[in-house]
Amino acid sequence: MPEMSFRIRWPDRAEIEYYSPSLVVRDLLTEGETLALPDFLQRARKAMQIASDRVAEKYGFPCARARATLAAIEQHAQKFTAHEDAQITVTEFSP
Repeated sequence: MPEMSFRIRWPDRAEIEYYSPSLVVRDLLTEGETLALPDFLQRARKAMQIASDRVAEKYGFPCARARATLAAIEQHAQKFTAHEDAQITVTEFSP
């Protein structure tokens, strides 16, 4: 199963790389794109669910790393939930 990493820039300017067990992230996010935090979170949740489901279809169990990625994203996002104008930028995809 093809896997990839993607890097995002948070409102605090931190750039963090995250793992995806599937290329589905490219279907839901675009390199260079800036999104409002709620939109980014919705897309990240969907991407990690689809990715985990693809792993489950192939191997018979969901992907723990996809769940860990989503947990890490949601944990970092909590810092910015009080900021209505929080923006997330997708800076890079890596194979």
